[in-house]
Amino acid sequence: MYSISDMNYSNKGELVNKNELTEINGFMMASKNKVFHINGCEIREIKVVNKRLANPLVSRKVFKHYNKLISYLTELLVDDDDSGDTFREALNQIEKFRLEIKVKYREFLRQKELELMSKQLMALQREAKIRLMEVQDSYLNMLNSGKKSK
Repeated sequence: MYSISDMNYSNKGELVNKNELTEINGFMMASKNKVFHINGCEIREIKVVNKRLANPLVSRKVFKHYNKLISYLTELLVDDDDSGDTFREALNQIEKFRLEIKVKYREFLRQKELELMSKQLMALQREAKIRLMEVQDSYLNMLNSGKKSK
């Protein structure tokens, strides 16, 4: 594994211990198709530790995933489901995305980007919760009316 750094001139471009680099906090750029060749070695993964350099890369990746999630959530919320499973699925997907952002990408994104995603996700989450409560209330009313008619 190579370490390329402007700050450490002593081992610039030299092979270093892999464990040293895995402990460094950074954004891992991994590509299955792209291989870089440095001093005869194939490099498939690059870890970007500079937040200014990592921000555009992370933003592009996160917003691509975010846009897919928004279209999926919109599809789920538009679907008229009597059991409430689609609303539970929507809530689960929102929470999963939030945790992924918090754990992997939060430090590489700008506050403005995080707030934009958070506002839209909270609105969709609120809508899903309201619809889930409506489905649960109608189900309870149906059960109660069924018990009374017997």
